[in-house]
Amino acid sequence: MAQNEKADLTILSEKGQVVIPAKIRLRMGLKPKTKFLVYAYNDSVILKKFEEPDLSKELEAMYKRVDERIAKYGELSNDEINQIIHEHRQKKKRSK
Repeated sequence: MAQNEKADLTILSEKGQVVIPAKIRLRMGLKPKTKFLVYAYNDSVILKKFEEPDLSKELEAMYKRVDERIAKYGELSNDEINQIIHEHRQKKKRSK
């Protein structure tokens, strides 16, 4: 939040719903069905936009590595494939 930005007022409905002001939705590119992580921190409620990972891209990257290793070294054993998957997951954790 910019230091000179004024706060907007919103009200919690009886159903527990809160309206995010339009200027914030536009600035952050929030659309209907956007998912949020919700945190309680002292007297604050924090909403964090939830970005779902693109599993198809992750799988494609793993398959590409497997194919490259097959081309270079021949067929892989199940243990070797599991090791590649493990390394990919560890690399992904470190990049977060």
